[in-house]
Amino acid sequence: MAEYKIIRDSVHGSVRFEAPFLSLIEANELQRLHSVNQLGLANLVYPGANHTRLEHSLGTFAVAGRMATSLRLEQREDVLVRCAAILHDIGHLPFSHTFETVLHEQFGIDHVEISRRLITGQESILSEEEERILGGAASVADALERQGIDPKEVASLIDPASRAPSDQVTFGSHLGQAHFNERRYLGQMVCGPMDVDQLDYLVRDAHYTGVAYGVIDLDRLLDTVEVFNGDLAVDKGGLSAVEGMLVARTLMFSSVYFHKTVRIAELMLAKAVEMLGHDEVASLFRMTDSTLLSQLTARGGYFEEVATRIKYRRLFKKAYGRAALDVAEDEWGDIDALGRMDRRRRLEEEIASRAGTDPGRVIIDVPSHELPISEPRMSLIDIRVIDGSKVRLLSRMSSIAQSLQNRRAHDWAVMVACPAEDRDRVARAAAKALPLGG
Repeated sequence: MAEYKIIRDSVHGSVRFEAPFLSLIEANELQRLHSVNQLGLANLVYPGANHTRLEHSLGTFAVAGRMATSLRLEQREDVLVRCAAILHDIGHLPFSHTFETVLHEQFGIDHVEISRRLITGQESILSEEEERILGGAASVADALERQGIDPKEVASLIDPASRAPSDQVTFGSHLGQAHFNERRYLGQMVCGPMDVDQLDYLVRDAHYTGVAYGVIDLDRLLDTVEVFNGDLAVDKGGLSAVEGMLVARTLMFSSVYFHKTVRIAELMLAKAVEMLGHDEVASLFRMTDSTLLSQLTARGGYFEEVATRIKYRRLFKKAYGRAALDVAEDEWGDIDALGRMDRRRRLEEEIASRAGTDPGRVIIDVPSHELPISEPRMSLIDIRVIDGSKVRLLSRMSSIAQSLQNRRAHDWAVMVACPAEDRDRVARAAAKALPLGG
């Protein structure tokens, strides 16, 4: 009888793991995610949000298995998709998305690229000392190859830049014309507008935060999903379930992921990490939440102050802001530009100078600059809907989808935060320094 394990998941129940997946869940790259919080510092606002990236990875694997069954994929496709699903987040830095913009602006990459490099064996998760202690444990690339699975093929499913895009995947750069009857659905299952990653994290994050916004009809979605001409699609009977997923995604971003206090806490930590050396930022993917905080504390000074404030929830407070609803459409380009690290740092220094405080004690948040980096799928609503003998795009069938495409996932366009004792001075300085109306 084949060896297998059953893991009890708080969202999906019993999840069965057998070859080739057993060796993957034991791999160091995946086990590190035990110590990486799924929602960064959201537990400072939602105390139950202490679930990890590992739990989400296992849940994504479970949803991928269910979708593969619903689509009646052949065994090889099933294995590839489930391997990609369980490994898709192994490149996350500590505190998940908290440092995504730092990574992008300093190195021009994101956690997906790090995941791809780890899957293909181009990077190692272990330091030399950890290698010595663990005795040269096998990497995920080794584990895949021993099972006769090509790591590059698995990595291609999590990396949109490596695939020719269809109408359904619009990540900002056109890489070539999609070919009729290509098997694009495999990559779309892992990274697309209706992928297994989102189907798990929306349900899971709602469960642990205790909010109702992430509740989706997962069973109906999986029952009505289909493949049409190489693309992932959904039968018209699942239209309401798809609309519900998009609404849930938007509300979870505005209420949880971009909650004002969560953002302030994460930006405090991100600013400290920005000030680390280039080599230290480059090695963040080997760390966990606790090891990063320990390193910041050990450095003393400003780094220790930030780590201590996070530890005891002594967070900065909002001093100045402009609501997204007050911004005209033609102003967003200028606002997005404020989020670039060089521009933001100059403005933070100017505001701090005007307020008579240290630049490290002023942070500027421009969500519209960060959101396309941390979650590019927010703009993806063009899911294919099978309506009898025709296939139509969701945006042409659903007024809800059209409305969501134009709705901002964050309530403010710009926010400035600082320690409570500096708030009045920083508010006045920000009003003078920022080139904004309102």
